[in-house]
Amino acid sequence: MKKLIVLLTISTLSTSVLAEETSWLDSLKNLVGLGDAKEQTVKEDAAVMPSSSGLVDMLTSSLNVNTDQASGGMGAIFNYVKNNVSAEQFSQLAKSVPGVEGLMSDMPDISKLSSGEGLGGLLDKASEYSDSLKSINDVKKQFEALGLKPEMISDFVSTAQSYLDTEQGQQAKQVLTDGLGKLLG
Repeated sequence: MKKLIVLLTISTLSTSVLAEETSWLDSLKNLVGLGDAKEQTVKEDAAVMPSSSGLVDMLTSSLNVNTDQASGGMGAIFNYVKNNVSAEQFSQLAKSVPGVEGLMSDMPDISKLSSGEGLGGLLDKASEYSDSLKSINDVKKQFEALGLKPEMISDFVSTAQSYLDTEQGQQAKQVLTDGLGKLLG
């Protein structure tokens, strides 16, 4: 009889504490390793604030690029966004995704690259007359300098948008999307 009372007391105390977050049965399952790991991961991910290092990690694993390519490519994209949104909007983005300025410092310097021939040369010439075309051409050249195909720009953007598709990242995702208008359009 004493064993039953002790067992009921322990059970009652442990379930009352665990009931706050999840049901006692789910907590018990998690305790013995039978819980839903996917559900636990989703809860943990939802609570994590976006960061530039998390974004770079996602890019490297999703797009089969190295860390330098991921950080330089996102730096080029964030630089483009910075030039196409207000200073206040970009400041909000930088606060929402710590390390954005560091990514921008990782983008390659293309100031000494020569104009290309063919279609690339035409885009270089046209960019002399349009700030919008110059910005787009700069992102393209930065990707090429990193050893990436310009077609990957949209892959980087969609991966970044997916990464920011959390409760904490919604504001940053909106600024990113707003600033990319002409690059993707």
